[in-house]
Amino acid sequence: MFLTPKKPPLIGLDISSTSIKMLELSKTGSSYRIEGIAVEPLPANSMVDKNVAEIEAVGESVKRALHKSKIKSKFCAIAVAGSSVITKKITMPSNLDDEEMEGQIQLEADQYIPYPLEEVNLDFQILGESENNPETVDVLLAACRSENVDDRIAAVELAGLTPKIVDIEAYTIETVFQTMAPHLPDEGHDQTVAIVDIGATMTSLSVIHNHQLIYTREQNFGGKQLTEEIMRRYGLSYEEAGLAKRQGGLPDNYEPEVLEPFKETTAQQVSRFLQFFYSAGGSISSIDHLILGGGTAALPDLAELTESHIGVPTTIANPFQDMSTTSKINKANLQADGPSFLIAAGLAIRGAEHL
Repeated sequence: MFLTPKKPPLIGLDISSTSIKMLELSKTGSSYRIEGIAVEPLPANSMVDKNVAEIEAVGESVKRALHKSKIKSKFCAIAVAGSSVITKKITMPSNLDDEEMEGQIQLEADQYIPYPLEEVNLDFQILGESENNPETVDVLLAACRSENVDDRIAAVELAGLTPKIVDIEAYTIETVFQTMAPHLPDEGHDQTVAIVDIGATMTSLSVIHNHQLIYTREQNFGGKQLTEEIMRRYGLSYEEAGLAKRQGGLPDNYEPEVLEPFKETTAQQVSRFLQFFYSAGGSISSIDHLILGGGTAALPDLAELTESHIGVPTTIANPFQDMSTTSKINKANLQADGPSFLIAAGLAIRGAEHL
C-alpha cells in the first residue's frame, strides 16, 4: 500500500486596489503555520474600483510576489469584491440533492439576477434548515459578472498559478475572524463584532454576530486620501508620498496638520459606517467590539481615537497572533502587516483546509 502524497495548500491571494498580498498556511490540528508571505505593490491604474484594468500588469505583480515569497505551490484561492457580487437568501425544498438544487436554482435565478445569466458566474451554499419550515432549507445564492472573475483568473494564470477557489471578500473576513475570536470576551460567542477593513480606496464593514456574518457594506474611503494629501502638501510623487507615509521623514507640521485631521476623519467614517448598520432595520442595535483592519489601521493611536468616538472597545486586527512561522519568515514584519492581511489570511485558511 502506498501513502497518498500530501497536497500542498492553496495560496491565499488578495488582489487589492494597490497591492498583491500573498500568504501560504499549513495546518496541524487546529494550529496554522505561515509557510510563505509577500506584499507587492501594483502599478498605478492597473486596478480600477477593485476590478482588474490591466491584466498583464497585475499578472507581473503576482509573479514578483510569488518570487519574493519563495512559495512553491501552483494553486491559489482568490476573492472578488463584495460590491461586484449579488447575494440573495432563498428557500428551496429540503429533499433535493445538490444536482437537483443546482438545476432548480438555474431555472429560478433570472428573477434574482439583473444581468443575463450567460454573463454571470453563479454559485450557492446551503445554510441549513429554514427557521419556520423543516421541509425547506435556506440557500445563499451568489452571482458575479463573469468578466470580474475571468479578469482575475487571467491575471493569476499569467503568473503561472491556477485558482481553485473564488471567494467573496466579505466571507473571507468571516473565515479569518476565527483566528481573532479567541482574544475577545467569551471568544466572541453571543457577541456582535464589527470588523472595519480600511483599504487604500475602499472601506468595508463586516458585522459578525455569534461567529456568523450578518451584515456587509462597502464605501469609497481609504488611506489613499492621506497619501494624496501628502503629495499635495509637500510636492511629492504618489510613490514618494506612499513611502514617506510608511517610513517617516516628513516635516514637523505633518502630524498636527495632515495626519491628525485624517485620523479624525477616519474615526468619523467608522462611526458613520456603524450608523448605516444600526439603521438597516435589524434586531441588533449595538456592537460589543470593533476590530480595525487594512493598512490604515496601523496609524498610531487610531484604535484609541476611534474607541473614544464610538464608545466601544476597539482593537487592531492581527490574524497572525497565534500562528507559528517557518525560520525564513521575518517576524518583525508580521505585526505591521497583520491588519492588511485579513482577506489574504481568510483565503489562505480556506486554502489550508481545502486539502
